[in-house]
Amino acid sequence: MSQALQLGLRSFVNLPSSAVGLRRNLKRTGTLVCFRVRAMGSKRQLSKSLVPVLSEDKNDKKLKGLMGTNPSSEKGVVKEYGVRSSSVEIERFKDDPGRIEAMTVQELRTALRSVGVPAKGCKRDLVYALKCFVDKNMDGKNSLAVEEQVSSMSAENISLKTKVTNLSNEDSVEDVNTDLEVPGFPQHKGRVKKSAAESGKVSRAKRKVSSNIVTEVVTTDEGVNTPIIQTEPWTVLAHKKPHKGWIPYNPRTMRPPPITRDTNSVKLISWNVNGLRALLKLEGSSAFQLSQREDFDVLCLQETKLQEKDVENIKQCLIDGYENSFWTCSVSKLGYSGTAIISRIKPLSVRYGLGVSDHDSEGRLVTAEFDSFYLLNGYVPNSGDGLKRLSYRVTQWDPALSNYMKELEKSKPVILTGDLNCAHEEIDIYNPAGNKRSAGFTDEERQSFGTNFLSRGFVDTFRRQHPGVVGYTYWGYRHGARKTNKGWRLDYFLVSESIADKVYDSYILADVGGSDHCPIGLVLEL
Repeated sequence: MSQALQLGLRSFVNLPSSAVGLRRNLKRTGTLVCFRVRAMGSKRQLSKSLVPVLSEDKNDKKLKGLMGTNPSSEKGVVKEYGVRSSSVEIERFKDDPGRIEAMTVQELRTALRSVGVPAKGCKRDLVYALKCFVDKNMDGKNSLAVEEQVSSMSAENISLKTKVTNLSNEDSVEDVNTDLEVPGFPQHKGRVKKSAAESGKVSRAKRKVSSNIVTEVVTTDEGVNTPIIQTEPWTVLAHKKPHKGWIPYNPRTMRPPPITRDTNSVKLISWNVNGLRALLKLEGSSAFQLSQREDFDVLCLQETKLQEKDVENIKQCLIDGYENSFWTCSVSKLGYSGTAIISRIKPLSVRYGLGVSDHDSEGRLVTAEFDSFYLLNGYVPNSGDGLKRLSYRVTQWDPALSNYMKELEKSKPVILTGDLNCAHEEIDIYNPAGNKRSAGFTDEERQSFGTNFLSRGFVDTFRRQHPGVVGYTYWGYRHGARKTNKGWRLDYFLVSESIADKVYDSYILADVGGSDHCPIGLVLEL
């Protein structure tokens, strides 16, 4: 599709509300009407003719469309928000943020639409959206750059059967009744719409997109699909039914300053790597980058998928300074599950499993004893496809793990971390209503999580530090859920109540890739 035609389509779908009826009539008749987008905002009288006019010169070809109106009416005018004028206005907001709070709802909607941002919600939502745009899009980028990046848009609401080839399958995620796919989770086939790739309409060559720019298709008030450029999708509130006051987790603004070096503390990282060998083979492995960036003391890994014969070779890949590593692998099913603790602090003792043969054949738990606490790294069993292991999980595994933790707690505080395979509350999952019978969000699992852990004196550190904050740690590969932040919070740091006040920071590293889970961290003052 030519650039002129794309610009024309944008102008067409962004007509003001006064022209909505006319636009619908044009959709029914299949009439193509295009506008040439000007650099400066202007008002243009609409001519009586509905016939598209094609103008041509030596350098380029442009489609110019003219729309008919009642000649006696002064309201037949389309206001086009110019790129430069919008940029200047947003720049003023940046210089004087207080102006945004003083704007009326209509002024806020007008400003947001002028820069291509959906203007939905109450005044609080509009103020928040405009402030986010000012913060994220005015650092060296003008509105013209943003306009060029979103020039590929879905035109499915217009009765033009034109393919927009610049939008890949992974960018055009449909967020209506879409269930996230957790390994082994049952899928509700009737709720998931086929993507373009599944129907064979998108070639592999067109599926490559930049990892630095995320495009989310959002439906505006007028029912038009509009792509939003988002480089940090986890900082955007993504939830089917958010409650009032919920906000997205943003580590850049919500993490405290680094703890001082003279403070006695320990930093723990936990990560479900979904196959350690595959992760280490990645060019510029995020595992090595994570160690350099976070400078952690202890790293807990889940779902390593290693066999015992692989462990020694993997140990050779460990970074200098982390000589203490402890691995447990599944023996009942090879290349499955598996957990490990890698530490630069030598623990006092290490044990594997729960001490119950029925639970210890899958390599799901490693316990390391340190001077002031026990650290348990666990990978809780998934209830599985068809919830086949739900009963085992809630009636056997969870109670056994809880009792084991309470026994250890008699001598010193306990920290449990890992993939606990449960989104405890509705705030912990993008689509709660659509996953009521999905493994990880059943009523039985959520109740068991509360009964066996929270009610027995173990604190969810992230939720205590960030009440009302939406932060996910898992995103299914299907439909590019990570790019639109449609996730689950399945990974936790639970600590004994006696040391909960010593938690300096409990955080999520959503920008670290390489797995369908991201790492989480805990900084504990000793």
